[in-house]
Amino acid sequence: MSNRHYRRVVLKLSGEVLGGSSETALEAGLIRELLGQIKEVVDQGTEMGIVVGGGNVLRGSQAARHGLGRISADHIGMLGTVINGLALRDIGAGENLDIRVMCPFPCANFVEPYTREKAREHLGKGRVVVFVGGTGNPLLTTDTAAALRAAELDAEAVLKGTKVDGVYTADPVHDSKAEKFQRITFKEAMKKELGFMDSSALWICSRTNIPVIVFNILEKNGLKRVALGEKIGTVVEGGPHD
Repeated sequence: MSNRHYRRVVLKLSGEVLGGSSETALEAGLIRELLGQIKEVVDQGTEMGIVVGGGNVLRGSQAARHGLGRISADHIGMLGTVINGLALRDIGAGENLDIRVMCPFPCANFVEPYTREKAREHLGKGRVVVFVGGTGNPLLTTDTAAALRAAELDAEAVLKGTKVDGVYTADPVHDSKAEKFQRITFKEAMKKELGFMDSSALWICSRTNIPVIVFNILEKNGLKRVALGEKIGTVVEGGPHD
């Protein structure tokens, strides 16, 4: 394991992961386990922000079946991320983890308004900041929000926790011949349209030279291992002129 660990990272945590295998929107046991890993990482000096998705509350494909338009579905998804942020905050309190939830649109009775300066202050004091509400705009995903927050906060990496152990040439669940990339450039990833992250998010990380590490967050201690510098998953990197 590398002795190097990151000074500051942004974790992209999908709503689907928070739902786990349970029939409810949130699997508390899984969330506690992830928060326990986050606490170990923060205790070792790495500042962590989390951009949380809302797919456990409403997925886009479900929205279409229910007759919702894209804008309304995105608004509902944004509110779903607020639900997830509040759950992380309260469960985290039981793990002695100080979590602050910040949102880019007014939600003052529940969470703090997002400002870059206040978020950096929280992180500097060893608090975990959960960013909810995406970018605050429809038609943009929480992948893009993660890249944007990482750029605003001078993070050293975006950690994209998924249910797969990296980026493959095809979906390994459906294609046994799919091959895993150990490293791939942003340019290659966008050209190949591999689908693991939105092109707008990849573009932001490319322009700001912030690597993305795609890893299996459900693997034992996967989050802690990648946040503390162990080389697992797939590294997506390379500046705008790579």
